[in-house]
Amino acid sequence: MSQRELLVLGTAAQVPTRHRNHNGYLLRWDREALLFDPGEGTQRQMLLAGAPAGQITRILVSHFHGDHCLGLPGVIQRINLDRPPHGYAAYYPASGQHFFERLRGAAAFHETVAADLHPVDGDAADLPAPGAPFTLRAERLSHPVESYGYRLEEPDGRRILPDRLAARGITGPDIGRLQREGRVTAPDGGTVALDEVSVPRPGQSFAFLMDTRLCQGAARLAEGVDMLVAEATFLEAEADLAEAYGHLTARQAARLAAEAGVRHLVLTHFSQRYQDTEGHLAEARECFDGEISLAADLDRIPLPARRAAPLGEPAGKTAGGS
Repeated sequence: MSQRELLVLGTAAQVPTRHRNHNGYLLRWDREALLFDPGEGTQRQMLLAGAPAGQITRILVSHFHGDHCLGLPGVIQRINLDRPPHGYAAYYPASGQHFFERLRGAAAFHETVAADLHPVDGDAADLPAPGAPFTLRAERLSHPVESYGYRLEEPDGRRILPDRLAARGITGPDIGRLQREGRVTAPDGGTVALDEVSVPRPGQSFAFLMDTRLCQGAARLAEGVDMLVAEATFLEAEADLAEAYGHLTARQAARLAAEAGVRHLVLTHFSQRYQDTEGHLAEARECFDGEISLAADLDRIPLPARRAAPLGEPAGKTAGGS
């Protein structure tokens, strides 16, 4: 059984509070673990959540304000201390290269793990993700410093049906060959095509939007995703502050999600001025009737189940397993 869930490590904006750590979000996607915006204290939050730093395969930083990146030194040094068999990739705004280098080298340590660095530049970019079962894309957002949002998307595929395989006598290495090549020869000498023994398997998708005003980049990243993690720093009464400082209100985030056709909206990055988040939920519900989670530290939020494949859908773009 695959494991796809969001582990929330922190939900505070700008400064931590007694109940909210600085930002940090670990997306578990099968054998991948993507760490987004590790703020101060992320390493300890991972310890509390039972999430080893050695499982991290990718680190994605939206921008270089401290609440989104000051956890990098500890996380990177812990990865190198644990010496996982894999390296890690890092994605971050190219304009903050000097910040990344300073954070990565903030203290003396022995580097034992390969780091594959991918500074992001331009208004939008398809990001290298060799070996990953998904594609990665970045879009520039609207914030006082350069900031990017990220989108992860799994290609559509096919789900193999064991009873149909058995009926045609397809076993062993022929199953893998069928998935790779789309057809194999059956024991009776006939040809078996992949779509005869499988059904469409829609891919899943995820988007991450921190520190931004409403903008086209945010809308493109959110379009049709299964889960959207979005900042909701302010309530609508502080919309002027949100605009001035480059943030979203809960209502704006919900409206964005509704217009994009998002299935599950996760609101986070709450200003310390709010003692609770009931107002955020009330505002979001005015605009969005899908599933909403108000993120709290150490929450585990599973990705929604796959969408049902449309009737009559042709073979998927990518041959894949269940």
